[in-house]
Amino acid sequence: MKALSTGIRALVWLAILAGVAFALYAFARSRPQDVPWTPLDLSQPIGMFTRGKIGDLRGDFAGCRALLDGAGVRYTALPPRDGAGQCGYDDAVRLRGGGSRTIGITPDVGVSCRVATAMALWEWQVVQPAAQKHFGVPVARIQNFGSYNCRRLYGRDTGAFSEHATANALDIAAFVLADGRRISVVGDWTAGRGRDDAARAAFLREVRDGACGVFSTVLSPDYNAAHRDHFHFDQAARGFGGACR
Repeated sequence: MKALSTGIRALVWLAILAGVAFALYAFARSRPQDVPWTPLDLSQPIGMFTRGKIGDLRGDFAGCRALLDGAGVRYTALPPRDGAGQCGYDDAVRLRGGGSRTIGITPDVGVSCRVATAMALWEWQVVQPAAQKHFGVPVARIQNFGSYNCRRLYGRDTGAFSEHATANALDIAAFVLADGRRISVVGDWTAGRGRDDAARAAFLREVRDGACGVFSTVLSPDYNAAHRDHFHFDQAARGFGGACR
C-alpha cells in the first residue's frame, strides 16, 4: 500500500511538472517577446526583455545589421571613426527616411546600430500608435538634434564621456504629423488649457514612457533643465534596470 501511495504521488508530481512545462511552452509561443531566451525579432511587440536583448547586440555589428535588414530599415553602414580620448565608433549606421516600415527622421543621422534598432521599434510600436490615439493621424517625421559629439557629459572639461561620444545616443526634439502639425518637447511638454495642448503633452509623455522599453537611458524635461527641449535616448550598459526619467 505504501509503495502504491508513493507511486501515485510521483505520478501527481509528474503531471504537475508536465502542466507547468506546457504552460511555459504556450506562453513562449504566444508572447516570445516576454521570454528571455527567444531571439530578438523586430516584428514582435516590445516585451519585458526587449531592452536587454538589444543591449546584447553590443559587439555584434553584423547581427545587428541583419536585424535591420530583415525589418526593412533603410540605412547605410558607416566606416569606423577614431576620435580623441574615448570618442569614435565602429558600429554606426546612418538612418534614412523611408523603407518598408520606417518613418522619416530628419536630418539623416548616424547612430550606433543598437540605437537604430531601438529607434525602429520605438517608431513602429510606440510613436505611431500614440499619434493615432491622440491626433488621429500618423507621424511623418521625427526631428532630432543629432547623435555623435566628441564630448564629456554636459560638455565638462573632466569626468565621464557622454554616450554621444560614441554615437550611442540620440536627442529627439519634435514630431511632425502627417497633417503638418508639429509637437515639440520644448513647446508642448507642459499642457495648456486647450484640448489640443493636453493631447500634445499626453502624447509626449506616452512616447517618453514607451522609449523606456527599448533604450537603457531615457531623459526628458522631468530629469533636469538641460533636457527641457529634447528627449535623450542612449544604449549605455546599465544592466537590467535602465534609467527612465
